[in-house]
Amino acid sequence: MSRIGKVPVALPSGVSATAEGDVLTVKGPKGTLTMAMLEDISYGIEDGRIVVKPANETKRARSFWGMHRTLVQNLVTGVTEGFSKTLEITGVGYRAAAQGKNLRLQLGYSHDVNIAVPEGLEVKTPDQTTVEISGIDRQKVGQLAAEIRRWRKPEPYKGKGIKYRGEYIFRKEGKKK
Repeated sequence: MSRIGKVPVALPSGVSATAEGDVLTVKGPKGTLTMAMLEDISYGIEDGRIVVKPANETKRARSFWGMHRTLVQNLVTGVTEGFSKTLEITGVGYRAAAQGKNLRLQLGYSHDVNIAVPEGLEVKTPDQTTVEISGIDRQKVGQLAAEIRRWRKPEPYKGKGIKYRGEYIFRKEGKKK
């Protein structure tokens, strides 16, 4: 039995949820998010909370139970608080600049890297070595952060590259003379 799945998702004031057909819709102060519902999972909206339960006793239903409860929690958190990720750029000449709906990165290549910011996300650069990504959809925020990081992953010798704030980079010792 899923310990995560058993806990109902509380709906704060100002947040409403509806389950129509096979789509769960959550509306809140920051916007609206939807999620496709599985037929193996039953979703109940009652007393200001969403209850997620397996619809039958199959292995698939038990496997997806806790994950779908967490996805519903992410919908509720997204429309109330939102999500954000911060990337830090380390390296001589490495810098970032947000220009409208584009992010321009200088990462030591012979050309600048231009990344289009998807709809629903906001990218800020408080300084040249910090990129802040925020939005209401957790998956989109994490995906954009991963795509930006992929351009120059941190290397273990000097630590140059793009890393998440708080990420530990395992450092290696260089050659001995």
